[in-house]
Amino acid sequence: MGKRDDLIEKYAEDLRSKCGMEPDMALLTKVTIGCGPAIYDADASTVAASQPGELETVKTNFLIKKLGLSDGPELMQAIESVIETYGRSERDKYRAVVYYMLVKHFGKEAVYA
Repeated sequence: MGKRDDLIEKYAEDLRSKCGMEPDMALLTKVTIGCGPAIYDADASTVAASQPGELETVKTNFLIKKLGLSDGPELMQAIESVIETYGRSERDKYRAVVYYMLVKHFGKEAVYA
């Protein structure tokens, strides 16, 4: 297995053990690939949930630009909800896992079809 496959398996394990959900592996793979080279960078591969600027970036670059959602308070509420599900005290919140849960939350799987 390649490095990306190892990461996808790690993300799937996080979804199972920390978020209590069985991942759709095809979708998780597409979301991970969509993150690009960021998944290989220790800093960029995680979401700093305690930094408002980081959450704003997730909202703007992922929810609005990638998923095509309209800006509104429900976007930040969804991000907060995903962070809660992942576990606020969880040190490493992987970007691919957060994005995967946001795709599921908004029912935007078609973006990756």
